[in-house]
Amino acid sequence: MAIKKSSAPAATAARMPAAQRRDLILAAATELFAQRGYHGTTTDQIAQAAGISQPYVVRMFGTKEQLFLEVLDRALQTLFVAFRAALPDPGDGSKLTQRLGTAFVDLVGSVGLHRTLLHAFVSGNDPVIGAAARKGFVGIYTFLRDEAHFEPVDVQQFLGYGMLMSVLLGIELPSTFGTDADADELMNVAFGDKCGVVLAVAGPDAA
Repeated sequence: MAIKKSSAPAATAARMPAAQRRDLILAAATELFAQRGYHGTTTDQIAQAAGISQPYVVRMFGTKEQLFLEVLDRALQTLFVAFRAALPDPGDGSKLTQRLGTAFVDLVGSVGLHRTLLHAFVSGNDPVIGAAARKGFVGIYTFLRDEAHFEPVDVQQFLGYGMLMSVLLGIELPSTFGTDADADELMNVAFGDKCGVVLAVAGPDAA
């Protein structure tokens, strides 16, 4: 999916409050980092996508590395908000593992989130990004242990399930749906009754 430059002119962006411009940059950066990776993305590309000047991006975030770290933190915070919203028992008989899994899949609608996390989690050899990724992943573990009160076996299964979904999204398997019966079967096994949600956002007919 091609990145579209923001339709808002730079002059309009300049009149925005700083917090709004910050969110605009982070949204553009999330989408670009997700699609092109950290090394394949430049601050100039992010600025163009956000409709904001490149020097302003640098002034606000300092370096591309710092911008990526903020994108990663934003993705993790979005994930924790979704998980915490799923903690209360709605009384419908659903299991907590199921509710958290559903919350994770539903975040496919948050553009770039899953692939940004995946890019970070495979950057362990980077001294700065790797450290942030490790802290973030351990943070997910401690959430499952301390707030969701998962048993070790539940943590293992949940994290394995989450990484499977992230990999399928990362290799863009949903975009090929309908062309390979085995791949389609894997999609249905991984996403279950949420497969339609994933396809609506990332499938071959997605806008």
